[in-house]
Amino acid sequence: MLRKFKITIDGKEYLVEMEEIGGVPQPQPAQPAPSTAPVASVPDPEPAATPVSASAPVNPSESAGEAMTAPMPGTILKILVAPGEQVQENQPLMILEAMKMENEIVAGKAGTVAGIHVATGDMVNPGDALITIS
Repeated sequence: MLRKFKITIDGKEYLVEMEEIGGVPQPQPAQPAPSTAPVASVPDPEPAATPVSASAPVNPSESAGEAMTAPMPGTILKILVAPGEQVQENQPLMILEAMKMENEIVAGKAGTVAGIHVATGDMVNPGDALITIS
């Protein structure tokens, strides 16, 4: 079930829809409350294409599987896996530093690392391809 939320960032209001994937569904009001402030839509981030690997560049579209993307802007501090390595679901793959905090990027599924599209020290933006697991 999709739920709508209104959030404010730096004085701008955004309307976002999120899919609820667990828990007990909450009853929805029959009519949304009227809003006096304008609501802007949040554009989808466009993935930037410049895959870079420590060994050889790999194009995400050439790999079997879909590339995992950066959830936020930051710098790649460590890459914890290598191409061809078997990984388990939720296994840490790399460390992304964002706003002076280290964030683990974990595998969304079990499989084999088909390609790494970044190198240590690279700056990434939301939606940039990081790693492909097939």
